[in-house]
Amino acid sequence: MNYRKLHLFSNQTPQYRHLWLLLFWPIYGLSFWLLERVVPVTQYYPMYVPLDDWIPFCEWFIIPYVVWYGYLAAMHIYLLLTDVPAFRRLMWFQIATYAVAVAVFLLYPTCQELRPAVFPRENLLTRLVAGIYSIDTNTNVCPSLHCVGSAAVAIAAFDAPKLRRGLWRPAIAAMAVLISISTVFVKQHSVMDVFWGLVLSLAGYLLVYCLPQWRKRGKKNARIRTGD
Repeated sequence: MNYRKLHLFSNQTPQYRHLWLLLFWPIYGLSFWLLERVVPVTQYYPMYVPLDDWIPFCEWFIIPYVVWYGYLAAMHIYLLLTDVPAFRRLMWFQIATYAVAVAVFLLYPTCQELRPAVFPRENLLTRLVAGIYSIDTNTNVCPSLHCVGSAAVAIAAFDAPKLRRGLWRPAIAAMAVLISISTVFVKQHSVMDVFWGLVLSLAGYLLVYCLPQWRKRGKKNARIRTGD
């Protein structure tokens, strides 16, 4: 995609209209901030399953946990520059899934109580975990948006033909798995949060990627049956 002719009002033209989708991110950011800081909550519902107790805290997983931010941004930028239709699908996937997540946070506020009171070790990575804890609350955790965002990038990678070459798709998918796992090892999420993140991702995939193909296939079969 060539953006050399892009100017202040050029997103009114069909060529650049997809850029309006980027407005979702500040709207989502404001919505999440309001939920976290402004909207009064009388009760949070703790997310917990017994498997959480079997998963040890491991500060090494803070690396993929933090990499998630660049991982998400990199796929958006790549598709924005190389594959606008795939960028649109990625954005609609995130708009649909994140909107549902925000609605769930509002209607059923959740929290997790899994963070260690004292770190088992003192090192650079545990200090990084402590920093994440200080800026990212333990509320509004289910479904896990780290999990949903990772699924979004992995699905987009398999949707983009140019990423078929080499090991890009397996590497991106492996990173999605590692990021999702990291959320429970740094005690930012319960296994329950990851499970519902996967369920929401599957629903988003069916809605955004599969449903249009099914409709297109149905219309084609209908034309064949009628002889058009």
